[in-house]
Amino acid sequence: MRPASTGTGGAPGRFEPLRPSELDAEQRAFHHRITDGPRGRRGDVPLVGGDGSLLGPFALMAIVPALGDPVQELGAAVRYRGELDPLVREAAILLVAAHHDCVFEWFAHEPAARRLGLDDSQLGELRDGRPPQGLSPERGQALLAVNAMLRTGSLDDGAFAETRAALGERGLAELVWLTGYYSMLALALAVFDPPEIPGPER
Repeated sequence: MRPASTGTGGAPGRFEPLRPSELDAEQRAFHHRITDGPRGRRGDVPLVGGDGSLLGPFALMAIVPALGDPVQELGAAVRYRGELDPLVREAAILLVAAHHDCVFEWFAHEPAARRLGLDDSQLGELRDGRPPQGLSPERGQALLAVNAMLRTGSLDDGAFAETRAALGERGLAELVWLTGYYSMLALALAVFDPPEIPGPER
């Protein structure tokens, strides 16, 4: 995975998140929904930098709040309203991050994966794009499916059947939406290249 971006990975000054004082009324309302919503209440994902500006994909969603708000609502549903095994969810997000070389997604979700019990060796396997050793067959199959979707854009009949048997149809559906959602965020981050890791106040 590439080094942490400083906001200049694509072109110097490609995108700089707005400080709270620079937001218009619609953007301020969006900022409030992010920081006071389920992510802010749980505190499990970094949301703002030292100057209060939104971080990573949240800063990009604020460009057009009318679109960014439904996007962040989908993300909140994926994380907080689904029934997918939390370890599978966080490991799958890290596989997406590794596949797309997305530093922010890895930075934001590695701590949660550690809290759920993944160790350095298993995280290293995820960073290399491989489902880690030592997981149950059901968890392993879920992560194999994520890898297949990332590589091919689908699942063949065998992988579909095996993953549906391991997770149920609902769990497989959640895994598909998760893989697509975090891939979309990775694309947005690659295009706009905002500062990805919280730094000192500007």
